[in-house]
Amino acid sequence: MATDMPASAPVSPSRTWLNRWEPENETFWKTEGSRFAWRTLWITTANLIMAFIVWFVVSALVVRLPGIGFKLTSNQLFWLAAMPGLAGGTLRIIHTFLIPIYGTRHVVAISTLLLLIPAVGWFYAVQDPTTPYWILMTLAFLAGLGGGNFSSFMPSTSLFFPKRLQGTALAIQAGVGNFGVSVVQFVTPWIIGFVLVGTLAGEPQTFTRANVQSSIWLQNATLIYIPFILVFGVLAWFMLRSVPVRANFREQVDIFKMKHAFFMTLLYIMTFGSFSGLSATFPLLIRQIYGGLPGAPDPLAFAFLGPLVGSIVRILAGPVSDKLGGARVTHWSGIGLVACAIAVTFFTSPTSMADFPYFVAAMLGLFLFAGIGNASTFKQMPMLFPPRQAGGVIGWTGAMAAYGPFACGLMLGYSFDWFGTFNAFFYWAAVFYAACTAINWWFYARKGAEAPC
Repeated sequence: MATDMPASAPVSPSRTWLNRWEPENETFWKTEGSRFAWRTLWITTANLIMAFIVWFVVSALVVRLPGIGFKLTSNQLFWLAAMPGLAGGTLRIIHTFLIPIYGTRHVVAISTLLLLIPAVGWFYAVQDPTTPYWILMTLAFLAGLGGGNFSSFMPSTSLFFPKRLQGTALAIQAGVGNFGVSVVQFVTPWIIGFVLVGTLAGEPQTFTRANVQSSIWLQNATLIYIPFILVFGVLAWFMLRSVPVRANFREQVDIFKMKHAFFMTLLYIMTFGSFSGLSATFPLLIRQIYGGLPGAPDPLAFAFLGPLVGSIVRILAGPVSDKLGGARVTHWSGIGLVACAIAVTFFTSPTSMADFPYFVAAMLGLFLFAGIGNASTFKQMPMLFPPRQAGGVIGWTGAMAAYGPFACGLMLGYSFDWFGTFNAFFYWAAVFYAACTAINWWFYARKGAEAPC
């Protein structure tokens, strides 16, 4: 018998499981639920930031590796950028089912502390240009540990809040967590420019760009986050508790019998798949398209803007989706994605840097509308399914969309190898966005829709 029971069902008190949780009960929510839920949200979100930082740190490292002596082809660089996405999506499948089995406290704390493995590994690997490619690929895969965490953290948060606030709470957690992408791409160029802890952090590398040499400490790109990972993981262990909504693995697979779970997965691939995939590949796109031109930009000086825009708008779109309805907001998100994907193709074969501002603007448009859709789809799911199933669907859709970095990295690489341009990828993306927008309109957004949400 499945235990998709009311969250108020009593269980034995423990350091892990709460004895009672009734977020839809106004009295309970006002007297004790609200304070505990918001505290849990902020602690979990701090850990989620670390997860996104580790997941996307490879995207900030790969653009520097050739300049310090790593002999890597363009295709190998795209594979390194793609590998965390492959791992993140696969690990999210596992994370989808963890919360009802082990609870918020164990899952958040342990999964955060595991991020120390790739962080320490990359600290050592980048200091030796002879590090074998297979080791770099292994470490890139392990960076996907951070990607996996999303599919347990977000379902956990959905259990703590009443339905009327879930769009806002999930948008805050995901949006602030997504800031980890911008943080790692913004901080990396700065933090690698000086000695962090003296000789204890290793020797500098000689970085060459446009025949100009400088000293950098690329190992600082992960070293700086190790203390934060440790502190936030320990904080989660001592401060978090778990909602008593429990089910084993067999009981949770009922979500795969629901057609709306499949459709919502497509919609979240459209939104978060685009956000995560383009976040991982934006630096390499700038390098490949504009890197050979006079006055070429530093990719990391601009790439962080995409995740930043997407993260901010995701936070803002949460309350808007609560007010207007998630399906309506997702509809406009899809239309915007189609338009911007087509717009990018006009600026991928530049002859000078004059096209660069327009290229960046079109790419930021993609991040903008993806971020809006990230929030609105997470409003739709809790409205379509009961609490435990909604948590499972949120986790599963997050898992499939987490393949975005892998899919984008792979398809962009092959698009360039086969056609000599990245436009084939963006044309395909526009068609996919249009199909997903039609599905959302038909089932959820139009007047008389089967499941308005």
